[in-house]
Amino acid sequence: MASRLLRLCGALRGLSAGRNSLGSASLGPLRLSGASRSMGAGGMPTDEEQATGLERKVLKALEQGLDPYNMFPIKSRAGTKEDPNLVPSINEKRIVGCICEEDNSTVIHFWLHKGEAQRCPSCGTYYKLVPNELI
Repeated sequence: MASRLLRLCGALRGLSAGRNSLGSASLGPLRLSGASRSMGAGGMPTDEEQATGLERKVLKALEQGLDPYNMFPIKSRAGTKEDPNLVPSINEKRIVGCICEEDNSTVIHFWLHKGEAQRCPSCGTYYKLVPNELI
């Protein structure tokens, strides 16, 4: 649908540009000047070229080596109530996965809410949600 509209706009521009000073149409070939990029003109646009809004901010942060959604593992701390593991988040709550034992094959998931430090229901390690700005 959009490609048809672009072709139609290009055809109308070609028709209006093909008129001579007397107002009659010239007999030259009709050139369609579209706004699309083709494979011959450099290929398809990359994600960085067409990203906007929040997606663009995230891609720029990843280029700078930052972790905007905190997908990488957090630095481990003591995990006590006085020194909890800090979990950054841009929201008021976040799901946390805790591998309670080193050789355990299951991950215990639980919701971590903003405020006081909370315990893992299985092993008792403390986690605390800290605010994080997304660039």
